Amino acid sequence: MNWINDLLWGEGIGHSILLLSFVIAAGIQLGKIKVFGVSLGITLVLFVGIILGHFGFTINHNVIHFFKEFGLILFVYSVGMQVGPGFFSSFKQGGITLNMLACGIVFLGVLTAVILHYATGIPMPTMVGILSGAVTNTPGLGAAQQAFSDMHGVSDNTIALGYAVAYPLGVIGIILSIILIKYIFRVSFDKENEQLNSEDSSHTNEAKPISLIVKNPAIFDKTIAELSNLLEHRDFVISRVWRDSNKQIEIASANTVLQENDKVFVITTETDAETIKTFIGEEIDMERKQWIRMESQFINRRILITKPELNGKRLGQLKLRKLYGINITRINRAGVDLVAKPGLTLQVGDRVNVVGTETAVSNVEKVLGNSMKRLNEPNLITIFVGIALGIVLGSIPISFPGIPQPVKLGLAGGPLVVAILISRFGYHYKLITYTTQSANLMLREIGITLFLACVGISAGDGFVDTIVNNGGFAWIGYGFIITFVPLMIIGCIGRYFCKVNYFTLMGLIAGSTTDPPALAYSNATAGNDAPSVGYATCLSVDYVSPGIDGTVVDSVLRVIVLINIMKTGACISIYAGPRFMMCQSSFIETWPLLSYI
Repeated sequence: MNWINDLLWGEGIGHSILLLSFVIAAGIQLGKIKVFGVSLGITLVLFVGIILGHFGFTINHNVIHFFKEFGLILFVYSVGMQVGPGFFSSFKQGGITLNMLACGIVFLGVLTAVILHYATGIPMPTMVGILSGAVTNTPGLGAAQQAFSDMHGVSDNTIALGYAVAYPLGVIGIILSIILIKYIFRVSFDKENEQLNSEDSSHTNEAKPISLIVKNPAIFDKTIAELSNLLEHRDFVISRVWRDSNKQIEIASANTVLQENDKVFVITTETDAETIKTFIGEEIDMERKQWIRMESQFINRRILITKPELNGKRLGQLKLRKLYGINITRINRAGVDLVAKPGLTLQVGDRVNVVGTETAVSNVEKVLGNSMKRLNEPNLITIFVGIALGIVLGSIPISFPGIPQPVKLGLAGGPLVVAILISRFGYHYKLITYTTQSANLMLREIGITLFLACVGISAGDGFVDTIVNNGGFAWIGYGFIITFVPLMIIGCIGRYFCKVNYFTLMGLIAGSTTDPPALAYSNATAGNDAPSVGYATCLSVDYVSPGIDGTVVDSVLRVIVLINIMKTGACISIYAGPRFMMCQSSFIETWPLLSYI
């Protein structure tokens, strides 16, 4: 029976994998249990690990350290791949307001934690853990642990303990703040829905179909190519032309000549629509369905781009209209329809709207691929190349004047930054960055559950003693203060001064604290996707921010970098707080460093 003893209590690989598998499986299953309609999700993995660690189940130090770091790398890299394409665009229009409000929540949370640190005397590493748990930010926990490890060479279990005791009431505090804001401002859901319906400014760059009749004498007998030259700074595609002379529809090409009273089907943007209408003639009441019925000799099909060699090529380079006599009107990318301009860069996973004859469209389908099987195949090369480049980037020491130790992005920050850049700009370098949502979610969940399991098992020894004998109950109260006060202050500012829609504000609060249970509550309450939109807009920044990592001393530099980045409208390091808080010197002593801004 020695093999059972070795399997349960030994330090072999089999024991390590068995223990991690049990912790993860049990934690996920328990996380599905709802109490008053709220569940803690995968966070229960951490608590199961703490329980088993308390009862003496351990893993070899080097093995558990490897699993923890590798899990964190997988998690942040997959998050970077997910949020990267929309990260930079999230700062446009109303996204800036939401992200600035999210910054306010983070800063007030850090300020509250610093005040509590000096008022109570709780060590700063422990307070950082309480802060991470209070705002339910698991990446913040990982960044804080790595920062402490970089400075001291060892880990501090009180960081994880503070996170664990503050997390449950943190979830409750987030949902409670959402409810209180509703009653303070006497929110009417009907009025909020009306406001949402009237807001369409965020769709100004999406493709918009319009039907026009040619009335401008200046373009009579002009070709579409000549018209495009006259409107070279406008985004539009003329898809089909209905001839007034013979009452027939034809596919528009560069050489198509426009005549008086011809009808044209145009794809443009909300921004350019009025200009196109004025220049061509008048808008007519003719929907897309009517064009499809009238053009019985043509078909309209959406084709997937799945051939790797097309990744990064411009649409005009393929010369599909000239070679096959078809017209591409729109390109759907990540659920958004884009105008099919010749200069638009194609990516694997794009859905191309093609109009033409059956034979021509079939030929174009062969050129583009349209193979769902190929699209579902994972692109592992890009993933592991990105992780490798991220490790290299995270290991590069960068020295700054006035900072005694060099700055490093670390094992989490490096892969995160590289993932964002590759997912956004990789197609320029022929890198296939498309990953199915399920594959990305799988990587992310495996990574975060491995990390939580390892943190829980490591922190289990001494957890009960901390709660009972070392003021753990007070930590819970401090965590609730850190959660509740900033959310109420910024929530009221966002509602009263910034006039943020309540449904969007619910998503902002959930996203700024990266709290899925709060988002689930918000979606169920609102009955629409507005909370999810606000959540996603702030989530990219809130997930990205914990990745910036390094030594405790250079944490002060994070504040400097933060202020500089905010001046330029990008917030890649807004969660600098935990690293700054880890500095044991007073803030007054570090203030002169701000002269470098």
